[in-house]
Amino acid sequence: MILKDIWLDVKAVQERDPAARNALEVLLLYQGVHALIWHRFAHWFYKHRLFFFARLISQIARFFTLIEIHPGAQLGHGILIDHGCGVVIGETTVVGDNCTIYQGVTLGGVGTQKGKRHPTLGNNVTVGAGAKILGSFEVGDNCTIAANAVLLKPLENNVTAVGIPARPVKKDGVRLPAEKPAAVPLETYCRMEERVKELEAQLAVLKAQVEKQTEKSEE
Repeated sequence: MILKDIWLDVKAVQERDPAARNALEVLLLYQGVHALIWHRFAHWFYKHRLFFFARLISQIARFFTLIEIHPGAQLGHGILIDHGCGVVIGETTVVGDNCTIYQGVTLGGVGTQKGKRHPTLGNNVTVGAGAKILGSFEVGDNCTIAANAVLLKPLENNVTAVGIPARPVKKDGVRLPAEKPAAVPLETYCRMEERVKELEAQLAVLKAQVEKQTEKSEE
């Protein structure tokens, strides 16, 4: 089973990375594939509750690949970690099949509580360079998270999200209307105008007092 997963990861690189020339080159020279290979074995130890050996393998992989995948993370088939330097994948993360993860991505948590605290990615999800997906929620199938986005909320299927915090800009390939800023009620403007008038009146009184005090000083 592990060997099959490794082969699917190699094929994913061949299919989705235009720089990949052949399977042997991918297997021997791509650190994203190496990180996944190490993780497949570390995860086996983790599932069999051999936590020390699982963690040891993951730390060795981190040293050689600069990609940190907790042995508890559940990764699907055909995953491409492109370049990969700085990628961090937390313990309770779930990544579906045929996902693409670029360098600097964090699939992390936002708290210290036990239990599920990292995101779940569906199938065919693309996470751009430097993007952060933080928290225990689901990202639907076929979603794209733009580079450097910070996603803190769930996404439906077939959504593209951008920004900090990330918000959906496309759904099923169709651009979504831009969100309009919330309208300020007329009453708020009226209260602001009244307050400005009060301040102007206070300023006028203060100015008169200063002028009067100045005249007395001159006498």
